[in-house]
Amino acid sequence: MRMAGPAADDDPLLSVSDLRTHIETDRGTVRAVDGVSFAVERGEAVCLVGESGSGKSVTCESLTGIVPQPPAEIVDGDVSFDGIDLRADDTDLRAIRGNRIGHVFQNPQHALDPVYSVGEQLIEAITAHGDVGERAARERAVDLLRRVGIPRAGVRIDDYPHEFSGGMAQRVAIAIALAGDPDLLIADEPTTAVDVTVQARLIELLRDLLGDGMALLLITHDLRVVASLADRVLVLFGGQIVERGPVGEVFERPGHPYTQALFDSYDGFEQLEDRPARGDLPTDGCRFRPECPHAVSACETGVQPPFYAVDGAPDHAASCVYYTEGRDETTVLDGNGGVRPTGEVTEDD
Repeated sequence: MRMAGPAADDDPLLSVSDLRTHIETDRGTVRAVDGVSFAVERGEAVCLVGESGSGKSVTCESLTGIVPQPPAEIVDGDVSFDGIDLRADDTDLRAIRGNRIGHVFQNPQHALDPVYSVGEQLIEAITAHGDVGERAARERAVDLLRRVGIPRAGVRIDDYPHEFSGGMAQRVAIAIALAGDPDLLIADEPTTAVDVTVQARLIELLRDLLGDGMALLLITHDLRVVASLADRVLVLFGGQIVERGPVGEVFERPGHPYTQALFDSYDGFEQLEDRPARGDLPTDGCRFRPECPHAVSACETGVQPPFYAVDGAPDHAASCVYYTEGRDETTVLDGNGGVRPTGEVTEDD
């Protein structure tokens, strides 16, 4: 694996540039990830939001090459983790996957092997990346199960995945992802299948890990979880990032018409309805223009619009032509109905 040189402390832990992943289907090639660029700092929580099919999961699975190939193919882009080029050579990538980068998958039942107990799978994850004796590994496995909220962890460690509910299996999957004490945790809907009380405990666990310096790349549809954990938000649509910024600014002042439409499907933090299904997206110009109430002729040609500052905020940007010089950005911003990130998840909910 080619080294890019030791990463300086002020360099991002994860840096992604122009990532592109295509998927071959019976209907042709789908550009599931189409030029995504972002960074994650040490100890930072970055959240990817967007409706189903926007490219969130494929983006995260492409970072460490675990997206199924075929039908998918990572066709372009650079991914650097702590100075290591993850696209250069797969030989040593296993030393990073599961160790320095943990991954929680969206469907825990498929991520767990049904023929091995959860303890065997946890102990394997612990010993695979460190010289740990069997007794110490089992003790750590029990501790991890306790940390993610498994009752009677010392007994349940010998149970098999089918003996756990969906929410319990999700907690086991999180424990396995944390087994290597990762520097970066990639979590795909980690709190979806659990009740509110357990969700609050998991959020508190993730906050503690962030406080210890772990970075988090989070996918979730729950805006309360975003408000509880995220430092920054990346909004994806059609395989591209259309808005990015600090969580408070994006929630208070969503700048892209798609972000506004996404937030409009929530009443505070409760999702009211799914956004409608759509046909093929445009391959040029703004991907969102067929649904955008503000679309103009400038949205129809060229590539996706570049990022422009939203309402003068230096760290908040949207990919929308209304922020170019000479256009009235208030056309998009006025009355957009932001969602204020105050409804954090608590055990009392």
